Amino acid sequence: MTVDAADAGKRLDAVLAAHQDTLSRNRIQSLIKSGDVTVGGAKIVEPKYRVNEGDALAFTLPEPEDPEPKGEDIPIAVVFEDEHLIVIDKPAGLVVHPGAGNWTGTLVNALIHHCGDSLSGIGGIKRPGIVHRIDKDTSGLLVVAKSDQAHQGLAAQFADHGKTGPLERAYAALVWGAPSSLKGTIDANLARSRTNRQKIAVVKTSGRHAVTHWQVKERFGNADQPALASLMECRLETGRTHQIRVHMAHLNHPLIGDNDYGSGYKTKINRLEDPLKSLVGGFSRQALHAGLLAFEHPADGRTLRFESPYPADFAELLSGLQKF
Repeated sequence: MTVDAADAGKRLDAVLAAHQDTLSRNRIQSLIKSGDVTVGGAKIVEPKYRVNEGDALAFTLPEPEDPEPKGEDIPIAVVFEDEHLIVIDKPAGLVVHPGAGNWTGTLVNALIHHCGDSLSGIGGIKRPGIVHRIDKDTSGLLVVAKSDQAHQGLAAQFADHGKTGPLERAYAALVWGAPSSLKGTIDANLARSRTNRQKIAVVKTSGRHAVTHWQVKERFGNADQPALASLMECRLETGRTHQIRVHMAHLNHPLIGDNDYGSGYKTKINRLEDPLKSLVGGFSRQALHAGLLAFEHPADGRTLRFESPYPADFAELLSGLQKF
């Protein structure tokens, strides 16, 4: 369609919604944000973009995708399992649940194959049993509910953030540089970035409350120079999307390998000598591992505590830094 004088200066989403009755305004906004709407042939990803008279507007509807995940025979490392829950040691590269661009090959697909119909339905069709998540390229432990009772009990513990119970979540992180102190706490709200909706940013007002407690476990580098990198332990008091990654970047010590929040540190790699240069430059994910998970069993009340060793790529990177 072409924008006429009556619609000039109006929001893009409002104009498109007014000139068709098939899609809701929310659906139109989603299409805009996903890059499926063009103005004069150029993609516009901001729904509040103001159109001009004569602008040619067009949108495309993505092909429908299967909303119900199917079981797939994907190997998973089961750390613990009973009739109530299952604890998985997730490898880096495995997406937790289906979503845009990842409708198959996820942990949920693997769990459906492994558990059959015994997963909790509280999370919905796309997220059966999923109580919490870790990023695709983060490795480590997570617990999945196999019954609605377990799901409710685990969800309550995660919502409480371990304030009144044994819930613990600790991550090992390899970061650039080293803080001046050995431990600290980051209390900084998080929200979707205004400039890139795929990223999270620290915000001064609004956003979601987010707290990360950190401790330096080891520093790497020459004694007479600033540390090249550090091994840190990060403990979550809250569990927000990308929380550790964004908080470490906010501390000016982003995770090694984090192209979203630490891309500005790539120049440091060029100053290294091989084999460490090749090792760090070839590390293709954020150096983050969910190594500790503890919680109260929702059925019998006992405390379950699990620890995961470093995966091979993380261990190799750590060893290389220790030799620096």
